[in-house]
Amino acid sequence: MKNFMGLIGILAMASVINAAPIAHFDALSLDTDSYWSGNYTVDGIEGNYDTASFQSGSAAFENHSDGDWASWGGFAYSNKTDTVTAGFMNQYSAYAGQAHSGTNFAVGYQDAYNGFNPTAIFGGPTRVSGLYVTNTTYVALDMLNGNPGKFGGTAGNDEDWFLLTVTGKDQAGVSVGAIEFYLADYRFADNGQDYIVNSWEYIDLSSLGLVDRLEFTLTSSDVGLYGMNTPAYFAMDTIVPEPAAIFLLGMGILMLRRKET
Repeated sequence: MKNFMGLIGILAMASVINAAPIAHFDALSLDTDSYWSGNYTVDGIEGNYDTASFQSGSAAFENHSDGDWASWGGFAYSNKTDTVTAGFMNQYSAYAGQAHSGTNFAVGYQDAYNGFNPTAIFGGPTRVSGLYVTNTTYVALDMLNGNPGKFGGTAGNDEDWFLLTVTGKDQAGVSVGAIEFYLADYRFADNGQDYIVNSWEYIDLSSLGLVDRLEFTLTSSDVGLYGMNTPAYFAMDTIVPEPAAIFLLGMGILMLRRKET
């Protein structure tokens, strides 16, 4: 009976943990067809970035903005879904044409010049099952149409690629592992298999184990004299925690077996 009550307690704990919020950005207030990308403090000092963050669920998302340069890096959030307008002025739209869930999603921008990588910080060691990503319209149309050269080249045979790397870090900032995901891949022998991601795709992060934060970096085959030519943006939505009930149920069954032997 005592063992049975212990198992009931574990399952109750699992239900509480499963009820914890996940990051999906929909509680963040936005007008229709709009975005937030920083506080943009004007202090008369160009390049003096204000470091802030916004919260969704149990995660904080770093943002860096400078009102004097009207520039930002890290994470923003948006509900813009224009899939046809090319160029920098459409940097906040998801190329999937909608959020993965609800209406809002995050936009990550890697500011290589200032060293600002999009970073999500959890309230402590966390097991993350995965999350969803897609391209932004600005990046997708740039790769399709070329600025200066489109992916695949004129004949479609250039082996271009655009890669997102998600690195898990512990509380000391030390990497515990990394997962790679191609937002575009033109390296196939059959050009018909070449693709630019235009839907929300799931990245499995469960192999990272416990992480305190996730850091996102972008690399591309399209590199020029001043670094990467491909705009360093991606869209992200719905960070999913590892199902605690399954983990804790397994612990409960193991405890019962140990008591019985």
